[in-house]
Amino acid sequence: MTVHTEWRERVLLVTLDRPERRNAVDHATLLALRAAQAEAAEAPARVLVLKGAPPAFSAGADLTGVEGGTFADALAAALRGFTELPCTCLAAVDGPALGAGMQLAAACDLRVATPGSAFGIPAARLGLAVDHWTVERLTREVGWPTARAMLLAATTATAAELAGGFVHRLGGLDDALAWADELALLAPLTVAAHKVALERSAPAPGIDELVAEARARAWASDDAEEGRAAFLEKRPARFTGR
Repeated sequence: MTVHTEWRERVLLVTLDRPERRNAVDHATLLALRAAQAEAAEAPARVLVLKGAPPAFSAGADLTGVEGGTFADALAAALRGFTELPCTCLAAVDGPALGAGMQLAAACDLRVATPGSAFGIPAARLGLAVDHWTVERLTREVGWPTARAMLLAATTATAAELAGGFVHRLGGLDDALAWADELALLAPLTVAAHKVALERSAPAPGIDELVAEARARAWASDDAEEGRAAFLEKRPARFTGR
């Protein structure tokens, strides 16, 4: 099992459990996240807490299986699944939250993180490109300047640097669970109403042909193949722009 769930009264704790891969998500993990979201909706949960098994929250996508559109579709469904749940989704981050890990954290409503946890989108170091939804979400959640730095310069930021904005509270898992217990006492219909209003205030972007074409060109490029090869071989990538 790559994802575990544990009920703590009205709080559902969801754990990414691929420590040997630093919780990098593959297709099976994304499907398991969708199952956890369904479990939260059915119960229903008042709060869903998402965490990663040590040593990371999630180091990104498992680059051994991200070539096909099936993975991209599954990732998009998992990300939107957190935004569509009526309960509060809280990311408890301890360690790197990079690439898909950053996307998962951004898809949650609230975030608690240990001060040294690193957030970022290293796609430009891999020859890949994230989807339009992720770009829109990042600009809203971390702000335009930080989003530009993460997307165009592949920079990372620590939780301490993002505290008071993207990171709502600094702390560990115990702090996140204590806050989740407090959140679970709030009126669930009010929370659901406010959450849907927040999401509808910033709806998903429509299909932009220019954006879609640019992203497809990056994914189909020689640079994308070089980026994955360099990552797996643990060497600097040599990009050519082709």
